[in-house]
Amino acid sequence: MTKPFPTKTLRFYKTAGTPCPYLPGRRERKVFTGLDGLHAEQLHDLLTHNGFRRSQTIAYRPGCDGCEACISTRVPAARFAFTRRWRRIMGKNADIARALRPAEASEEQFRLLRRYLRARHVDGGMAAMSYGDYVAMVEETAVRTHILEYRYTEGPNRGELAAAALVDVLRDGLSLVYSYFDPDAPHRSLGHYVILDHIAQARAVGFAYVYLGYWVPGSKKMDYKASFAPLEVLLDGSWRSYEPV
Repeated sequence: MTKPFPTKTLRFYKTAGTPCPYLPGRRERKVFTGLDGLHAEQLHDLLTHNGFRRSQTIAYRPGCDGCEACISTRVPAARFAFTRRWRRIMGKNADIARALRPAEASEEQFRLLRRYLRARHVDGGMAAMSYGDYVAMVEETAVRTHILEYRYTEGPNRGELAAAALVDVLRDGLSLVYSYFDPDAPHRSLGHYVILDHIAQARAVGFAYVYLGYWVPGSKKMDYKASFAPLEVLLDGSWRSYEPV
């Protein structure tokens, strides 16, 4: 049996307020703690199950004053229904090959990320990210982390990177830390495809969940997460099933 780690020694901190990137007129604050040492993976599991996300060697969750709009989400892989809509997206991307890579950054990945950010998040907090920042995002981790690269295998873009996903491996599932994709192929729905592929991967190896991070009702940037039904959301400390109306 794995020896439990000393949770009483954990120290949590809170950031100063900054403009919320999802809801206009609101202020964002985060609660965070370090993820390092011998028990980093156990701690990461525990905190993820309680609504935290990872950024490098930090675990954080929203701690905004008077606001609880950010809702942690996960997809129960075994119960997920690959409807006609999802099968259509999988079919559109049947010419894409997946390759698992260690958590090591490459300039090719960074070039695709820059194209994605310029097209989708030009005003976001990551827009000014340097290659050094990207290396830190990918490689500074104390837990089981890898990158999945998706490449075109046919057509004029054959061999080129179509998408990439930075992924943590938990005891009960896969956590999508960050993903990005070719912004010049909107007909492929590559963002949805990456999530669908991870659900299929989780199901194939027996993982229970794919953790998607925060859903923010009312934010167009986050609306897509609610479409992955059946979805589970963390409310009042408990994971509950959510079905969109």
